[in-house]
Amino acid sequence: MNLSMLGFRPALIDALKGYDRTRLVSDVSAGLTVGVVALPLAMAFAIASGVKPEAGIFTAIIAGFLIAALGGSRVQIGGPAGAFIVIIYGIVEKYGLANLLISTIFAGMLLFAMGMFRMGTLIRYIPVPIVIGFTNGIAVLIALSQMKDFFGLAIDRMPGDFFAQIKLLSAQAGTVDFITLGVASASLFIMFSWPAVFRTNPDGSAKPSRFPLVARVLKPLPSPILVLVLATLAVTIFNLPVETIGSKFGGVPQSLPSFQLPAFSWELVKQLFAPTVTIALLGSIESLLCARVADNITGDRHDPNQELMAQGIANVVTPFFGGLPATGTIARTVTNIRTGATSPIAGIVHAMTLLVIVLIAAPLATNVPLAALAAILLHVAYNMGEWHEFARLLHFSMNYRILLVLTFLLTVIIDLTVAVEVGLVLACVFFIYRVSSLTRIELIPSTDLPVPPASGVTAYSIFGSLFFGAVGKMEFLTMPESMPEKVLILKMTQLINLDTTGLDALETVRKALLKNGCQLVLCGPNHQPLSLMTRTGFLERLGRDNCVEDFMHAVLRANVLACR
Repeated sequence: MNLSMLGFRPALIDALKGYDRTRLVSDVSAGLTVGVVALPLAMAFAIASGVKPEAGIFTAIIAGFLIAALGGSRVQIGGPAGAFIVIIYGIVEKYGLANLLISTIFAGMLLFAMGMFRMGTLIRYIPVPIVIGFTNGIAVLIALSQMKDFFGLAIDRMPGDFFAQIKLLSAQAGTVDFITLGVASASLFIMFSWPAVFRTNPDGSAKPSRFPLVARVLKPLPSPILVLVLATLAVTIFNLPVETIGSKFGGVPQSLPSFQLPAFSWELVKQLFAPTVTIALLGSIESLLCARVADNITGDRHDPNQELMAQGIANVVTPFFGGLPATGTIARTVTNIRTGATSPIAGIVHAMTLLVIVLIAAPLATNVPLAALAAILLHVAYNMGEWHEFARLLHFSMNYRILLVLTFLLTVIIDLTVAVEVGLVLACVFFIYRVSSLTRIELIPSTDLPVPPASGVTAYSIFGSLFFGAVGKMEFLTMPESMPEKVLILKMTQLINLDTTGLDALETVRKALLKNGCQLVLCGPNHQPLSLMTRTGFLERLGRDNCVEDFMHAVLRANVLACR
């Protein structure tokens, strides 16, 4: 298949035009920084998802490279994302790791097909309250999933169900390990207080720091890395009895991932439809939202369809090396931009940086405490959620509030896919109601007609959209008490849309009028309604002389018919 026929053109191709040494230095610097930032996040996301930390690292390396090299954005960084934690954990618990890998491969195929069939722009039609609702819901679930490691509770494995988690956490609340809690609390404090060291103005310029010496020495060090280093040093030096990557997983392997085929069974594949759709849906939304955020910062414009195809390829390839679902990541992408990235080369360097770290420094991860990773994820969850939107709910319509709150609750209590499905259905219902409420059919007084009407002529004006949700407003025209004596004029100059159900309602009105010896005259239908009426033969049945362009001629035509 010729990829150019699919519109397959990675942003890297255009980004390399006029590429010079200055841009290369900026991209390498940004890539190195983001690679260091991605390391603790990749491990934390994997562990929180119920898999080994290396799965997250391998995902960041392989998917990060493919998304940067093949994507439709110049600066997007791909890899494991916090939004997937709850989804992956639930799939692994219900179907097992092998089936997660199979679901990810099929989701990748679905993502590629979505991009190939130019569906990238459709993702933008998902209403804002649904996006905010499920994002905040996922943030809550991420935070809840970290309570075990943050407090050091005596829990072997957290269940996937929300209420089961609450029940188990409550039952084990008395098993708090205060050393673990101390490490986690200190780590979280550093994560939240770190911005005070490097304060910036709204335009991004630096303010005088409260701690100039600390700022000068530690400014290049991202807060997740600082937390990881300090917590690991504390555990190593003081021999703190807390759970670490080494004690739970045996450390991180100092080698490249090996190619492996997941166990495959058609019987199992039939059960994986819902997980596949969930991964593809969330991956497409997250990646394109991330790309839009990047566009807002850089002033660039990404190709959403190319981005989906790149995400699809990454999610097909990564599982064969034990990787997790991948998507665009907002925090790492913004870090990439802020540190000077100008092209996808920065994303490629980020992946290579992680690869070098694995090959050289993997043994250092043995003493990384899970409590520190839990603190990092709590910070991620806090920054992920748009909590201020709950405070602003009273400023929006009831429909907006219902969509946001219901999507949030369904995400937390039931499932992301259900939340989005119910949210979209409700959004459609609310849209239909809103548009139908704007549709009006109003009587035009005889004094407002351009010429005096003959006896028995009545005129109405239709405003809005005559579609399946508004056809009920036409019914009164067929009632005996509302029916004119001889001619009914329908002024359609302000009718912007007509669907087949609306046309059927017009046909019903026409037949009811004929049955009672009356005629129907249409005035000034716009292009879309006129096209539909012509293509379906309605104008032929009505009589072309009974469809006129301007209101005055419509009244004159009605007067002629009334005098017959």
